[in-house]
Amino acid sequence: MAASSSHLFLLFLSLSISLSFAGEIQLIVVNNCQHSVWPGVLGGAGNTSPEDGGFHLGAGEETVFAVPAGWSGRIWGRKGCCFDEQGKGSCDTGDCGGLLHCRGMSGAPPATVVEMTLGTAASPLHFYDVSLVDGFNLPVAMSPVGGGVGCGVAGCEVDLNACCPSKFAVVKQGKVVGCKSACLALKTDKYCCTGDYGSPTSCKPTLFSHLFKSICPRAYSFAYDDSSSLNRCRASRYLLTFCPSPR
Repeated sequence: MAASSSHLFLLFLSLSISLSFAGEIQLIVVNNCQHSVWPGVLGGAGNTSPEDGGFHLGAGEETVFAVPAGWSGRIWGRKGCCFDEQGKGSCDTGDCGGLLHCRGMSGAPPATVVEMTLGTAASPLHFYDVSLVDGFNLPVAMSPVGGGVGCGVAGCEVDLNACCPSKFAVVKQGKVVGCKSACLALKTDKYCCTGDYGSPTSCKPTLFSHLFKSICPRAYSFAYDDSSSLNRCRASRYLLTFCPSPR
């Protein structure tokens, strides 16, 4: 009888979990780094920011939360953070107004950004990418759990800080903690895809975007790097890993 009750309980628990995520997508966020990471979360226009927009993950820790079908937004990692009991402080990279819970604020560049649109009224497909357009601070990857037809891995799985050009480097206490994008470092229309360069036909890869693309071929290296960087999929769960093992 005890074994039967236990089996029924586990079946009920499994069913409850399945029902709780019906019509939702699970995001599993894992910190595979050897140091703490403070993920930031920002919902796009009209979308909420789960987890109050930010939280802490110690080395080896993970968290799971759900977003509704149709959710769009971005997730990035912050590092070198220090917050007081009120959640106020600062981060070396990716800081969002000096707050633990970003609550509608994006991260200050340079930061490696995971972007996603999980279905729209016009298409049930999920679109996701990892972008270096705002620079780089942490290796990160996003992949569907279980996979599917056409599903791929988005990511920059190598530490670009180790090969960041000196004029792009953000240095704290003698260590490179982030690598600016060419746009942020050089501030010209050519590198920012603005002004006369504000279209896919006029904004082309530069020496620096080629450099980043050669190291991280699964990530956006500049604003119009769609063809090789945007993933299309439809899954019920996705895994986001900071400091993933290189493939």
